[in-house]
Amino acid sequence: MALVSAGSLTLAWTTHDRLQVLESELVRRQQTSQDDATEARMLSRQAHDEATQATAKLALLDAKVAETALQRSQVEDLIASLSRSRDENVLADIEAGLRVAQQQAAITGSVEPLMSALKQADDRLSRVNQPRLERVHRAVARDMDRLRAVGVADVPALSIRLDEVVRQVDDLPLVNTPNRRPSGVVAPTRTARGAAHPASAASAASGVEVASDLPEAAWWATVKDAWQRVATLAWEEVRSLVRVTQVDHPEAALLTPEQGFFLRENLKLHLLNARLALLSRQFDQAQGDMAQAQQLLSRYFDKDSRRVQAVADQLQQVAGQSRQSGLPRPDETLAALAAAAAGR
Repeated sequence: MALVSAGSLTLAWTTHDRLQVLESELVRRQQTSQDDATEARMLSRQAHDEATQATAKLALLDAKVAETALQRSQVEDLIASLSRSRDENVLADIEAGLRVAQQQAAITGSVEPLMSALKQADDRLSRVNQPRLERVHRAVARDMDRLRAVGVADVPALSIRLDEVVRQVDDLPLVNTPNRRPSGVVAPTRTARGAAHPASAASAASGVEVASDLPEAAWWATVKDAWQRVATLAWEEVRSLVRVTQVDHPEAALLTPEQGFFLRENLKLHLLNARLALLSRQFDQAQGDMAQAQQLLSRYFDKDSRRVQAVADQLQQVAGQSRQSGLPRPDETLAALAAAAAGR
């Protein structure tokens, strides 16, 4: 009985010890589990916060990627638009320059404005170097060749020549000029005639003096020769007093000095009107004024005078060069510009 009691007590004590050990182990494990749960909750909260931050960052990155893609597309569109607008601006500037140059050429009658505009267009197209503008470049080159082949009246040079003719009008001899000489007759000068008489007299005197020492036949021959010389000089002097001149227009020989003055002024007016007509590109009117000037020159002025002949030749040359010629238009370049602007 005592052994059973002792065994029971020992068993109970052992069981109590084991229960205490188990209880302490359970308490420890429970504490460990609580610590692990707390740590797990903390880690879960941290993971949740990090996941939230990552989600926010990812959304921000997605937004930035979308914005970058949008900006890239916008930049590409802007670059393409700038390229197109640059070409369009080049085409618009070239066309505007050609239009203005065409108006200037029509006003001045010179191809220089058009040639200058085409040269600038050629240089600009060479700098741009766009394949789509190559057709325009070739059209510009062909129009430049066409302009170089055109002969246009040099109005400034013709105006200068008319001014020279106007300055010479006052020195041109009229048909009824007193000191006018017919063609082919050269009147002896006063010095020549003055010198001829003493020479003849000296020859006659010397012939008489020398003849005193000669035979009678030689003396009569010398005297006869001297008298023939004197008679020849006298006849030439008489002929110089009267001259016969053929006048095609009798009214030209009856001009008074006052009428001659107004005739010269009228000729100047015709020449100045022709000059103004040339500057105004009215070639038909210029031709009419120069024709009237030539008519006055041939009717009232001395045709045998070298000055009159030179002025008449100069007027004829000016009239021959004062011809209206149509200025070529840069139609091929304008058509190429329109096609390039339309994208064809």
